[in-house]
Amino acid sequence: MELRLLKNKKNIAYTNLALCILLWASIPVATKKMLLELDSLQILFYSTFFSTLVLGILIVFQKKVKFLKRYTKSQYSMMFLLGFLGNYLYYVFLYGALSKTTASEGFILAYTWPIMVLVLSFIILKDKVTIQKVVGISISFFGIIVITTKGNIATFNLTNFQGDLLALSGAFVFALFSVLGKKYNFDKTISVFIYFLSALIFIIPTVLIFSEIILPSFNVWLLIIYNGVFVNGISYIFWFKALEGGETHIISNLLYLTPFISLIYISIFLDEKILMSAVIGGVVIVTGVLSQYIPLNKSKELDEIDRHYDM
Repeated sequence: MELRLLKNKKNIAYTNLALCILLWASIPVATKKMLLELDSLQILFYSTFFSTLVLGILIVFQKKVKFLKRYTKSQYSMMFLLGFLGNYLYYVFLYGALSKTTASEGFILAYTWPIMVLVLSFIILKDKVTIQKVVGISISFFGIIVITTKGNIATFNLTNFQGDLLALSGAFVFALFSVLGKKYNFDKTISVFIYFLSALIFIIPTVLIFSEIILPSFNVWLLIIYNGVFVNGISYIFWFKALEGGETHIISNLLYLTPFISLIYISIFLDEKILMSAVIGGVVIVTGVLSQYIPLNKSKELDEIDRHYDM
């Protein structure tokens, strides 16, 4: 019974992760279309506003307003810190990197954050380090390199140190945000609402100082609402629920499917051709993911299952 409950918990976790990946994979398409009228800070401002709004409504709908009194000042301080890290600072670093370095270079370096999640989980969460985990996530990262360099791996060169540093800083910030979000067992809806409220508090003066608030067209409004409500809002609930019930190293690896799925979205909605290097890279990514499920010691695994049933 205990083993069955454990499996159900993991199935729910990976379902949440799948929903998160499908939403995050649409970021390039939505952003590309919004950038026709808005700059990055304006997009972040509007998206954060709608994310905060929809999550606030969700708290009311789920009758969780009374739960807001359960948390202490120190817990709220931690939530605001997490919101500053993952919902504000991460995007500031990411957009700053992409403005200074090439798209492929910034993309590769920014997508080192799942690897950093794995490393930080070893340090902060005391997860077990195994060669299988390290090899699997390395294989998947190699698949990302194949995709973003279009198969010309030898031609990949670092061109902008400042941009590279920003991308790596963003990756570290989001990894830290994810690991700390798993460590602190807050209610997912409430905590994500506070995260975005924190980000909104920081993005308002940022956009007023470094940009301006303008009203986009109707079509862009639809994209802003989609991005704010689903991509940068509800997806975070899926993300933390996945981390809560799944294994960190497998989740970190599965996230590498996100850019591969993005290529499909880009091909459909932006009418861009999918290259053979993308297909090969996707196969490499999946290989790295599947390698995490191969039991290296079957007898040990069977003993563990028998022990669960004996209990």
